[in-house]
Amino acid sequence: MTYKEVLGRRSELLKRNIYRMILKDNRQGLSVNESNVYQSMLKKLHHNESALQTARNKDA
Repeated sequence: MTYKEVLGRRSELLKRNIYRMILKDNRQGLSVNESNVYQSMLKKLHHNESALQTARNKDA
């Protein structure tokens, strides 16, 4: 797998996990620990998307 493919796959996984956390939050709320994990995943997704965009721009 290339670096861009790895970043793309990581984004897919993070988006899926974030979606599950949002659903859980809407149903029953999140604990403090779960809320911290959710915030951490959002930060990782933002960083990953930025890295993916940079990698794509280098190739263009």
